[in-house]
Amino acid sequence: MEAYPSELLLITFVAMLAPLLAELPGSVRFPVVVLEVVLGILIGPHVFHLANPDGMIAMLGQLGLTFLLFLVGLEIDFDKIRGKPLSLAVGSWFITFLSAIVCMFFFNVIGLIQSPPLLAATALSTTALGILAPILRDRGELNTDFGKHIVATAAVGEFGPLVIISLLLITTHDTFLHTLFVVTFIIISLAVANVALHMRSSPLLDKLAHTMQSSGQLPVRICILLQVLLATLAAKFGLNIVLGAFTAGMVVRLAIKGTEGELLQHKLDAIGYGFLIPIFFIVAGMKFELSALWSTPLAPIQIALLSGLLVLVRGVPLFFYKHELTAEEKIPFMFYSSTGLPLIVIISEIGVSSGLMPPDRASILVGAGMVSVLLFPVLAVKLRGKFVLPW
Repeated sequence: MEAYPSELLLITFVAMLAPLLAELPGSVRFPVVVLEVVLGILIGPHVFHLANPDGMIAMLGQLGLTFLLFLVGLEIDFDKIRGKPLSLAVGSWFITFLSAIVCMFFFNVIGLIQSPPLLAATALSTTALGILAPILRDRGELNTDFGKHIVATAAVGEFGPLVIISLLLITTHDTFLHTLFVVTFIIISLAVANVALHMRSSPLLDKLAHTMQSSGQLPVRICILLQVLLATLAAKFGLNIVLGAFTAGMVVRLAIKGTEGELLQHKLDAIGYGFLIPIFFIVAGMKFELSALWSTPLAPIQIALLSGLLVLVRGVPLFFYKHELTAEEKIPFMFYSSTGLPLIVIISEIGVSSGLMPPDRASILVGAGMVSVLLFPVLAVKLRGKFVLPW
């Protein structure tokens, strides 16, 4: 227990340092989450060995992950993305997933990338809304037409893989029982969502809003309770807890409205992005094994190839957006939607724990996710308007 305060002090210092470094003037400004991951790698056991991702640190990282997925669900404003943005996102994600399966089966057969094709394809089809939302918000693009398409694509890129993981990676129950649990969880989630919709027009919601100016903070506590409740139910039903946290965020989005809703979201953002979520990204960096980058002669090639496949499979359905995006927006859209890390980490951990993926293969997959977070958002910003697709 004596080591925890000093390690936690270091991590909170790093969490404070990252946004300061992001504000330094320069030609290339990295997103805060990128710096959090890099600083986590540096202080972790694989570089300077200043802190270990275990004990209290690991628990806070797990809480940060669930809160990240909760805020990702909260970011999805269906009133803004429903209609064409959402339908295009669903169609493009299915094309992405099918393209990823074909690519991974091919590279697995020829022996270039030895990873379970389904797990790897699911990882390649993810988009990290939790990473992109703050980047787009900081650039003032979150509520633009371009931002709406990114948010819709990223929302489906989070939800689709979560459903696939929960439905297909059955480890503790037989198929029938697992399916029954999934259906039960969906029914409970829909019931809670129905209550949230009715609460939106209820005078009780206005009464609860007044407590946000007091020490009670009842709406905030209700949101955290709902997150823990659905995450716990998801775990009990053999699903991944992040699916429960993500669902809780979408349910809360259905209930909040107006100025009070914005205030509630600001308070939840402060808890998440001010405390728990930076710890998750720092811990993710601490867990990353740099040695995997040169563990075999093919490792750097595999990471580069997987990074390229992230862009490729997200670029294949770009023709769906021929009339929705301007010529200078298409390349940034492709790089933004190819950015993924949280679910790649989760999928890799599931693969290792289930025995379907050896640790070195998981590290290479996570390495590609790291590259996407470190490089793709920067390229999306730097290349905007400089390279224009002819269609």
